[in-house]
Amino acid sequence: MTGEKTFLTPAAHQKLVEELEQLTTEGRPEIEDRIAEARSHGDLKENAEYDAAKNAQGMMEARIRQIEHILHTAEVRRVEDTGRVEVGSVVTVVDDDGDEMDYLVAPKENKVPGIALASPTSPLGSSLLGASKGDEVSYEAPAGSFTVSVVSVRPFEG
Repeated sequence: MTGEKTFLTPAAHQKLVEELEQLTTEGRPEIEDRIAEARSHGDLKENAEYDAAKNAQGMMEARIRQIEHILHTAEVRRVEDTGRVEVGSVVTVVDDDGDEMDYLVAPKENKVPGIALASPTSPLGSSLLGASKGDEVSYEAPAGSFTVSVVSVRPFEG
C-alpha cells in the first residue's frame, strides 16, 4: 500500500468508519464463535468447516487492515465548485454515439449506487481531470480510443 492520500467524501468516510466498527465489534466475535464450534467437531486436518471459518477470519482481518489504512491516509473533504473536473466531481459526458452518462471521478472507496465511477487513475478519469464544460476529452482504453464531450461538472453532494 502506498503512502498516497485517498480522497474520501464525508459520506464515504462515515461508511468506512461504520464498516470498521461492525467488523471489529461484531465480526470478530462471530468468527471466533464459528472457529470454536468447528474445533469442537474434532480432527482439524479434515474439518472443512474449520478451514472455511479460518479463511473467513483471514479475509475479514485483511479487510480490517485495508480500511484502517484507508482511514489513516484519507483526505476527507467536500469538493469546491471550480467549474473544472477534479477528484470528487460529478461529470456528465456525451460519447460519440450521443449517449449521456454521469461519472463520479473518485477512488473506488467513494462508490455510490446509481452513479458510475471513474477512478482518477483510469484512462477516462485521468483524461477528465482538469476539463471544463464544453471540452472534448480523448483517451485510450483497452477497447480502443474514445472521445467524450463534457456537458457539465459539479461537486459531488453526498
